Amino acid sequence: MANRAKAKLGVGIHGAGWVSSEHIRAFTNNKECEVVAICSRRESSARGKADEAGLECSIYTDYRQLLDDPSVDIVVICTPSNLHAQETILAAKANKHLLIEKPVALNLRDLKKMSEAVDEASVKTVVGFVLHWNPLFDTIKALIADGAIGKIHYAEVDYYHGIGPWYGQFAWNIKKEGGGSSLLSAGCHALDGLRYFVQQEATEVASFSTKSCCQDFQPYEYDSTSVTIIKFANGSVGKVASLIDCKMPYVFNIMLCGSEGTIRNNQIHSTKKYPGLLKDRWVTIPTILPDSGDVTHHPFQGEIDHLIDCILSDRESSLNLADAYKTHEIIFAADKSAKTGKPIRLPLK
Repeated sequence: MANRAKAKLGVGIHGAGWVSSEHIRAFTNNKECEVVAICSRRESSARGKADEAGLECSIYTDYRQLLDDPSVDIVVICTPSNLHAQETILAAKANKHLLIEKPVALNLRDLKKMSEAVDEASVKTVVGFVLHWNPLFDTIKALIADGAIGKIHYAEVDYYHGIGPWYGQFAWNIKKEGGGSSLLSAGCHALDGLRYFVQQEATEVASFSTKSCCQDFQPYEYDSTSVTIIKFANGSVGKVASLIDCKMPYVFNIMLCGSEGTIRNNQIHSTKKYPGLLKDRWVTIPTILPDSGDVTHHPFQGEIDHLIDCILSDRESSLNLADAYKTHEIIFAADKSAKTGKPIRLPLK
């Protein structure tokens, strides 16, 4: 647990890929913490990140040495996806708070072990579904809370992002042990968004998958397109399309249909009387959409500030591992459904 006698919380960054730069920048901008260590398999990579950020901090090539460092209160896991589970378990046993990049695990067995370790250690966790701090997400949540579209009966959130040879993560993303599936690799952002807006427990999942015939995407070891239908406990239904093999600009599509109106991305139609709303047309809300895979549309600062606040105020995040467990459980059910051709009931055994 964090030592509150210390002036600042110490942060250890594990992994020196592109996303680590954003974590380092955001933690550095928070006055309640400081990056005290960076760990990577290659010393040159860790030192490169420190130099890039102008940091004087400890450099490790051994993860266990990072965990043994008493100045580290928070561990940020941004290594390849297949390593997240074991690294989370070790960090929890070392009594470190955690920020875990998505996906947190590639199978249900590892997910359960992670959850048990975190629960036993009582450490704070936040999972990297950073779009929760995107301005459009904030706007939609406020509209839903105000009853602008009433009770939601249908929701769709779709992820379209061609991750081909031109994209940095392509080399590892194409591997089953690295990317896992279309939903695990990237579409999990859409599934998390769906749950975030609907706020209901999933009870059943059916999914179909395929892949593009384009030669650019042939190296994928798994179906890189999937369409998933979800039934929720209150009878509402949802759909998530996850395409990482499409030839098009990045699109994060949101459609929420309710008893009093509909939200379509940054547009709304509502039967409620709002200033400026017209009953026979869409009204566009000026805001920042999550319409790029680049970090400029992914507000890491909000995510990091939230984690620090949860630690200092000793409260659980709504985006902790327990919540992410439900998102990943739906993904595992969807991938199983696509493989077997049968709908899958939740929760998984």
